[in-house]
Amino acid sequence: MRKIILIFSLLMLCNLSAQKKMKDYSEIMRSKSIYEINAFLRDAHPDDPRRSVLKPRIMEMIKEYIKKAHPEDARVKPLQEMLATLKRRPSTKISFDEMNAIIKQKQIAKYKEALAKNLNPATMAPVTITEQPAVSAVPGKKVTATAPSTPAFVATPSAEDDEFKMLINESPEAHKQKTVQLLNKLFDSDPSSRESIILIQNKSDCNIIVRIEGTGHTKYRLAVAAHNENSIVVTKGDYLFTSIVCGAQYASQKTVQKAMMVALSNPGAK
Repeated sequence: MRKIILIFSLLMLCNLSAQKKMKDYSEIMRSKSIYEINAFLRDAHPDDPRRSVLKPRIMEMIKEYIKKAHPEDARVKPLQEMLATLKRRPSTKISFDEMNAIIKQKQIAKYKEALAKNLNPATMAPVTITEQPAVSAVPGKKVTATAPSTPAFVATPSAEDDEFKMLINESPEAHKQKTVQLLNKLFDSDPSSRESIILIQNKSDCNIIVRIEGTGHTKYRLAVAAHNENSIVVTKGDYLFTSIVCGAQYASQKTVQKAMMVALSNPGAK
């Protein structure tokens, strides 16, 4: 009997804990917060009657905020985007496929600009020739960046910095080849394709190298400058993503089957 009571008590505690974690919208009609109402519209059932009141309200709140905002207010642009989305649809919630399409369009525009102006897509700065030798490409053969298997590479701050500079300062020929490859993959909508593109957003204050390791000798390295982003085309499959972000170790297993975005922030950042 005691065991039954104990199990029942544990189940009740778990249920209460789960309920606490769920967002409480019982007072949402009194809310004056743009972000709280936006969250409600994203989470609520499509037939919830409160939507008919709260959607017009949040749109007016956004308009009023933008009207009074300082010209350099960083919140204006995302609020304008939120308002534009609310004009077209019930909420700002978008599907993964829609988000993927938006990312692809932004990347296409970025790489077209880089190719036209001979810029490095990773930094959008003019491409410069460094003392590092350029990787030669064999026609018809895929070239991937690989980390040496032997001897084992032990990353130190100075070694990581040197490797970052080598990867980021690619030759004009290598930069152009990579940009064309990325553009071709962004335009490629064939679901049977064996390759996919990965976008890394570095929101941290430090330059990083993201190492993407699959089975066998399948390894990639991608340098991403602080507060910047960079992309790479990889063969679809299972990978271990690792990086050192401002001194903190990042590691995550990911299955790449379609275009993917990975965002890395400062250690401890929410």
